[in-house]
Amino acid sequence: MTLSEAARSYFGTLDDDHVASRSEIERFIRWCGANRTFDQIRGQEVANYAETLTGTVTDANERADAVRKFLAYAKKAGYSETNLGIHLRVRKSSVPKPRAARIQEIQMTEVEKAAFELELAELKAQRPRIVQDIQRAMSDKDFRENAPLDAAKDRQAYVEGRIRSIEAKLDHAVIVESSVPSSSHVIEVGSTVLLHNLSSGAQTTYTLVRPSEVNAAEGRISFESPVGRALLSHRAGEEVEVAIPSGTVRFRVERIEG
Repeated sequence: MTLSEAARSYFGTLDDDHVASRSEIERFIRWCGANRTFDQIRGQEVANYAETLTGTVTDANERADAVRKFLAYAKKAGYSETNLGIHLRVRKSSVPKPRAARIQEIQMTEVEKAAFELELAELKAQRPRIVQDIQRAMSDKDFRENAPLDAAKDRQAYVEGRIRSIEAKLDHAVIVESSVPSSSHVIEVGSTVLLHNLSSGAQTTYTLVRPSEVNAAEGRISFESPVGRALLSHRAGEEVEVAIPSGTVRFRVERIEG
């Protein structure tokens, strides 16, 4: 039973006076993912939803209560093994004041915006496969040491969090002109880049591609990788820092092709 299916069942129990409750529940479902099932939702995700409830403490509690009732219904109806509503708590200190809530613009170039949009599409395309991985792992009834299930849920949490982060950036994006002259080559998806390691002196050539096109043997790396993210929007002659587990490596961009 997905969240959206459970919501349709729950709405059938409400009368016309619960319009506000319906709206808040629909918002909660969109935030979590309408096609996800209750066993895919973690308590921490529900707890994090409280941070999105703006307004006065009273308003936030009323909105949270609408979601709590829905989650309690899901438990009672057998859609969920536990009542996830117990994790939804509104703290007085965490409720921002309406006047303090401001939408901050995020400046980015067209190249950066296109890279975010491409990453967003790739992440959303992963959703069906992750759901399949979770369902496959859950077929193992021994949940005590189910590493594949934990890994799949961790991946799902990361992907959903990253999707929300990128969508927020794109919602507030303001396109600015790049300071790089139009005749200069800027690193973007599809570019082949010659890098000079400033520590070792070694030179390496990489081509930035989509995750589905990665081929380490041919030097084709994902634009989502640490190196790929660091290189985007830079031009020849510039230096970039790449964070790796053992520390930070500095490269100089020697040449850009494509």
